[in-house]
Order: sequence, then C-alpha cells, then structure tokens
Amino acid sequence: MNKLPYLAGLLILAFSCAPKEEVIDYTKMSDEERLKAATEIAQSTIMVDGHVDLPYRMKVGGFTLQREILDVSVRTPDGNFDFPRAKEGGLDAPFMSIYIPAGNQKTPGASKALADSLIAMTERLATTFPDKFAMAYSPADIEANFAKGLISLPMGMENGAGIEDDLANVEYFYKKGIRYITLTHGTDNLIGDASYDTTGTYGGLSEYGEQVVAEMNRVGIMVDLSHVSDNTFRDALAITKVPIIASHSSVRKFTPGFERNMSDELIRAMAKNGGVMMINFGGSFIDSAYAAGSTKIREHLVNYMAENNLSRSDSAYRAYAAEYAAANNPFPTVQRVADHIDHVKNLVGIDYIGLGSDFDGVGDTLPTGLKDVSMFPNLIAELLKRGYSKEDIEKICYKNVFRVWNAVEEYAAAQKAG
Repeated sequence: MNKLPYLAGLLILAFSCAPKEEVIDYTKMSDEERLKAATEIAQSTIMVDGHVDLPYRMKVGGFTLQREILDVSVRTPDGNFDFPRAKEGGLDAPFMSIYIPAGNQKTPGASKALADSLIAMTERLATTFPDKFAMAYSPADIEANFAKGLISLPMGMENGAGIEDDLANVEYFYKKGIRYITLTHGTDNLIGDASYDTTGTYGGLSEYGEQVVAEMNRVGIMVDLSHVSDNTFRDALAITKVPIIASHSSVRKFTPGFERNMSDELIRAMAKNGGVMMINFGGSFIDSAYAAGSTKIREHLVNYMAENNLSRSDSAYRAYAAEYAAANNPFPTVQRVADHIDHVKNLVGIDYIGLGSDFDGVGDTLPTGLKDVSMFPNLIAELLKRGYSKEDIEKICYKNVFRVWNAVEEYAAAQKAG
C-alpha cells in the first residue's frame, strides 16, 4: 500500500484543524484597552532607541570615575532616563550617546579624550549595576541581555571629531565599543559639513571624510548621517558600501527650512540604500510651531519679571510661570511623532523606520505624552490606533535597525576574511 497519499491527507487535516493565530484589530479597542495592549507589546518586544544622551548628562551631573553623584539605577527626579522608568516603558537598548561638543574641536586631542572618558562612564554603569545594565556590541548581545532582563548599553559617538586627524582612531573606537559614529555635530569638522553650519567648508564630505566612511565600513561601525548637511548626506551615501542610519532625525516636511531634519529626497535615498531613519522626539524636530510658541512664552515671562520686579528664583514668579506655561502649552503631542512615522511609512515603507528619541539631549522640549522613557507605550498605542500591526511595531522597535547593524557586521567580517 502506498502510504504517502494517506500521510499527506493526515497532514492537511492536522493543519486545517490547528488553531489559527488570532488577528487582533487594535483600532476597535478603547483607548484604555489599546494602551494596555501597547504596554504588553513594549514589555515583550526588544526596543532599541538610537540616541539617549545619558553619558553627557552624567558628566554634567558630576559622575566621574572616582565618585558617583547621578545614580540612574534608581528613579531620578529629573532627566528622561533611568532604570525604573526604562523598565516601565519597555526600553531595552538605548544607544548611549558619546557626545562631543563642537567646541572641543578647537583643541587637538580634546575630542578623543572626552570620548574616552564618556565611554568609561558608560562601562562603569554596567560594572557597578550588573543586575540592571550590560554593555552590548552587537544585536546578538542585546538579545542575550534581553533574555536576562538587563538593559543593554550599546554606544554611538555623536560627532566624528573624536577621531581627530588620525584614521587609525576609527578602529580604536570600534575596539572601545563604538558601533556608530555621527559624522558631524554643530559645526563643520575634519570629516565634512554639518547641517547647523552655513559655512560649507567642503561642500559635503572632505577627502578625509571619504576615507573615514570607507574605514567605518571596513571595521564595522555604522555610518550615522544625523547632523550632517544635505551635501554631506549625499556624498556619504555615494561612498558607503553598507546601509546607513540617521540615529535621531525627523521629517523636514513638518519643519520647513530646518536642514537638521531629513527632506523627502534624502528619505528616499536612505531607503534605496537600505538604511533606517530613527525618529527624534524633540519639540523643534517634530513641529515648527513649537519654536514660535515657546519663544512667545519666554518673551511674556521675561516681561512679567521686569514689570513685577521679580527674578527666576522668586516663588511668585515660579508659580506664575508654571500656570502661564500650562495655559499656553506650546508642546506638540505624541500624535505628532506618529505623524512623522506615518510620513516615512507612506513615502518609503515600514522597513526604514526606527526610534531615536534624543532623550536627555533635547531638554524640556519633549512632546506631551513622551516626556521620558516610561512613556514609549503611548507612542505604540497611537500607532496601533492608526492601524499599525504588532509586526510593524516590532520592525520599528528593533528589527529594522538590527537588519542594518547585521549588514554592517557581515560586510566588515567579509573584509577581514578576504
């Protein structure tokens, strides 16, 4: 007897009788139900944030290798990040920004020295609180830490000035754990032109910058094109052999004339390259009306102090300022961040979007509903309300950036092997 048809029939019957995974329509939930579902997704899904400025906040707060003043292992009264709030929000892998202010570029060696000290501070977090934090140098590290309930601390250098004028420092920083480098920051540097600088020193990447991008590809550091001028962005895309990231940039359509954000042309070019754009949450990044609104409030309060002979430290002024700011709230909302994600999705697709909050880096400009790392579920709930699936959320939270990161690792491994 030929048993194959019989066995095939049993298999078909088994599959047809197997319970099908329920497709959840989040759009039909109440807001309360949707937020609960969003929180469950945040807690069960790896979440990567492309840019959190905790290391520099620690430096400003007095954290050194000799003493510790800012303790983010417990809830802190200020700032946007600490361990308890990260756990509440489901944040598992905030890229620690090794931030080099443009002013350091004026003194040879100062940028590299600062980078080294911020890296050491970040590492100390992991060694001081090994039950809470762990370093991470690859997607596999993040997955392993996630399984243990630890918050990963991958690192990216914000401002390639840390490389100084020595190409060997690219590999040096790779060995120190840096996994992306933002090519520029506030002003043009040795690598290329910055978006905030109108000088146009090179008209894009410098010749040295071209070598830096190629060397980053070779050693396995992601090329981050946040903060660069449009010409630098285009030049870097023409040179890189692997996908790029924009670790904390938003959509220029909502902030006309703000070159720090990405135009539709650059978003399309980024997607063609296979990269990922990680949306910044800062008020001035997501809504041009924020800057005008906050300026109006500041002007009113300055006049109020003068007219009433008060200072910022006076309790009467503080009470009035809080009341006036609340009544004239200039802040955008979590919905506006979702608008940016919508725009990128509609323009190039879901596969090119990530999260790059800029927490601890944009001060008190954050939108209502996304004031700190505990509030990520609010954004996820808004996306679910707009019809995003759980699979879409997973791509935004980590799968898209993991795809880029793995591609960069694989290219570097092939160069070393070949």
